[in-house]
Amino acid sequence: MATESTSDDLTPITVVTGFLGAGKTTLVNYILKEQNKWKIAVLENEFGEVSIDDGLVAESMDAPEDLITMDNGCVCCSVRGDLIRTLGQLSKRRKDFDAILLETTG
Repeated sequence: MATESTSDDLTPITVVTGFLGAGKTTLVNYILKEQNKWKIAVLENEFGEVSIDDGLVAESMDAPEDLITMDNGCVCCSVRGDLIRTLGQLSKRRKDFDAILLETTG
């Protein structure tokens, strides 16, 4: 018999996506700096050879260990194994944060 999930079992995930230069990192930084009710784990999807956005976002975080960089490709194009593994790892730490914010690559 299947058990029903309660809202306490679910983790809200927000995906921030857009073209290069659209302001994704600026929006993520704004959310991290201005809100103080939720502890947010940030997944930063980098596609380029040099990782830039993770450094910019880390400056806005109280706990930099809650910033995870995925640089093996674009998560928008396909469901990648690294995204699945990362979400699986975060599920073990579910009580450490209130939400997940995924910023995709431009």
